[in-house]
Amino acid sequence: TKKAKTEEDESAKVEDEEKQDSGEKEEEKGEEDEVPSLPLGVTGAFEDNSFTSLAGVVSENTLKGINDMGFTHMTEIQHKSIKPLLEGRDILAAAKTGSGKTLAFLIPAVELIYKLKFMPRNGTGVIILSPTRELAMQTYGVLKELMNHHVHTYGLIMGGSNRSAEAQKLGNGINIIVATPGRLLDHMQNTPGFMYKNLQCLVIDEADRILEVGFEEEMKQIIKLLPKRRQTMLFSATQTRKVEDLAKISLKKEPLYVGVDDNKETATVDGLEQGYVVCPSEKRFLLLFTFLKKNRKKKLMVFFSSCMSVKYHYELLNYIDLPVLAIHGKQKQTKRTTTFFQFCNAESGILLCTDVAARGLDIPEVDWIVQYDPPDDPKEYIHRVGRTARGINGRGHALLILRPEELGFLRYLKQARVPLSEFEFSWSKISDIQSQV
Repeated sequence: TKKAKTEEDESAKVEDEEKQDSGEKEEEKGEEDEVPSLPLGVTGAFEDNSFTSLAGVVSENTLKGINDMGFTHMTEIQHKSIKPLLEGRDILAAAKTGSGKTLAFLIPAVELIYKLKFMPRNGTGVIILSPTRELAMQTYGVLKELMNHHVHTYGLIMGGSNRSAEAQKLGNGINIIVATPGRLLDHMQNTPGFMYKNLQCLVIDEADRILEVGFEEEMKQIIKLLPKRRQTMLFSATQTRKVEDLAKISLKKEPLYVGVDDNKETATVDGLEQGYVVCPSEKRFLLLFTFLKKNRKKKLMVFFSSCMSVKYHYELLNYIDLPVLAIHGKQKQTKRTTTFFQFCNAESGILLCTDVAARGLDIPEVDWIVQYDPPDDPKEYIHRVGRTARGINGRGHALLILRPEELGFLRYLKQARVPLSEFEFSWSKISDIQSQV
């Protein structure tokens, strides 16, 4: 996995590409702004799951980008989705976090723009919607690498960023946009230079999460404003009634349903060793401290149920000389961004977080996920542990700390097909931190 770059680099790159693109294409001014439609059925069957098998159906520029990123073989979701998406099909995909879904939608989206020879003056051809700013930045980072050998413009539009700078870039023409729903709708309604009438493709990533964090109304309005003739890709880790409703209003009549979990015994990735430990309330912090101290050379994420709890444990652990980072919903966006990149780029470290950070963040090589508080729902557990054992040969560990009165949660996990075994823990080895406080 590549190290994350700063947003400044990203926006500078977008501006450079916009200038370069405008310069190269300016001589074609006389043509209409309209973009031709792409015929369906442009692909042949793939013989194997290597990315090189896409030669001939995917452009050389895109394949170079994939190769630069170090990927050689498609994951299951990529293998099942890319071909139908290249053919223009609408898709509703049930994809686990860590399954490789980002490239599953980015490759066909980039190819669409490339084959239609989109230019800045054609406006926006692809919109990718993410539930959180962190996930939007993550997706944008992957897009940036994939676009390395392409000349089309792309940009990041999200709450917390400079709105007028975004409006200016939109006026210049951004071919592929990664956005959060609130800020996108704001620009659609209030930025006169934002041209989205030529939109060819809408991607809704982590649709369940977008709806959970309260963007239902915005999504309805966005879909109402967008051109009806477009391709739509909807990815969701869980299928809920609200996701079905969103699928109904956004997808064409006969979308392709792609499930990658259907024949699996479990709802979590196979390379994940997961277990729980039962611990009385008064020993929970001592257990956590001992565990973190023992594993401090590794990369760990610890989940808490509230922002206050994250703040409290952040202060306490740093005070007793166990350095930790923290991400939670009450922080300013700039702070969350800095922390996120800091943890991404670190060889080892401990990140305390709430569920705001749990979904879709592709933080490289996390060794342990520790859940200090169990989540409200087994689905949230699945998303939390999706931070580890990612990718094809991913290995990882997850520890759930339960109070005796919380043991009922295991029953729900069993129903959700999550295999958990009880971890043995030597209580005699618990640190005495009284002296350090």
